[in-house]
Amino acid sequence: MFGSILVFLLVLSILVLVHEFGHFMVAKHFGVMVEEFGFGLPPRLFGKKIGDTLYSINALPFGGFVRLHGESPEEKVTYPKKSFLKKSKRKRIAIIVAGVIMNFLLAITAFAITYSFNGIPKNTPDVKIVDISTSSPAQVAGLIVGDIVRKVGKTVVSTNDEFISLVDQSKGKKVTLEIERTINSEKTSKNITLTPREKPPEGEGPMGVVITTTEIYYPPIILRPFYGIYYGFKDAVFWGKNVILGFYGIFANLFKGQVPQDVAGPVGIFALTSEASKIGIFAVINFIGILSVNLAILNVLPFPALDGGRLFFIVLEGVIGKKVLPKVEAMVHTVGMIILLALLLAVTAHDIIRLIAAGSISGFLQGVVK
Repeated sequence: MFGSILVFLLVLSILVLVHEFGHFMVAKHFGVMVEEFGFGLPPRLFGKKIGDTLYSINALPFGGFVRLHGESPEEKVTYPKKSFLKKSKRKRIAIIVAGVIMNFLLAITAFAITYSFNGIPKNTPDVKIVDISTSSPAQVAGLIVGDIVRKVGKTVVSTNDEFISLVDQSKGKKVTLEIERTINSEKTSKNITLTPREKPPEGEGPMGVVITTTEIYYPPIILRPFYGIYYGFKDAVFWGKNVILGFYGIFANLFKGQVPQDVAGPVGIFALTSEASKIGIFAVINFIGILSVNLAILNVLPFPALDGGRLFFIVLEGVIGKKVLPKVEAMVHTVGMIILLALLLAVTAHDIIRLIAAGSISGFLQGVVK
């Protein structure tokens, strides 16, 4: 458990620090004074000032923060030329968006690392058997892991869906499979007859096999980082679309008066991180990529206290031609923060109740992802 907690804190710290580092670098680039770059959350343990910036180590060992000079509308500005609010709208937008961009870059990097070491999955026209259930029709008939199914009956199959559809049509009836089997590097064809079950055990199909049309491709070592970046970018876009659709579904349900059941908070993220760490380092890295995309999308939402909320006020300033009253903006962000904290507490309490009811992390996760 202690190891899982350390991994969880490390994952959160990476996500937040990378996000804050984006704000830090672009703020420095545009001449905004960064008063403090904190590792962890206050209270402060110690710090060292280098130039204008205090680099601090804080007591709560996760995440971090960047404090910009003149960031808050009510803050006293000592150096107007180095103040965030005194910069142009374009520069302020760039500083805010930098955190979101860094999270997307982190996601691409995480996915790229996973692909570079674990290979690139690609689709093939081969329906391959990768697992067989004990005492299933497939095992009794003599099918083995590695067999490639070429035909079900007289129909050629090249996708998982084709195989599943034909097997479902054959439940309770004998059907002949034409398979390709490799023995001592030689490929041979063989016909195997069996009867798919009408009522298979839970978690098993009628035939009792796990199939795939995906194989792992390992490019030359020198090219793997480039392949990794390409597929990492595609994965980041894929997860970005899924996260957006997920948020849309959540808000749509809320407007209908329905409480979302598949939302996980810190407890859920801890459970998922714990399970990923059991699989291995690359599962954790891949999970970091998924979380980073989630954080990027969440932060860009036009909600008070989030980066997207701050962007909204800058855009509003451009539309109406003047800044919103500092007291009004500060109040809106304060209310937004209170709402976010309340939602966080509610989701956390909901997660704890589900975890207790499930009796284990694995049971809890089945409830989250079902």
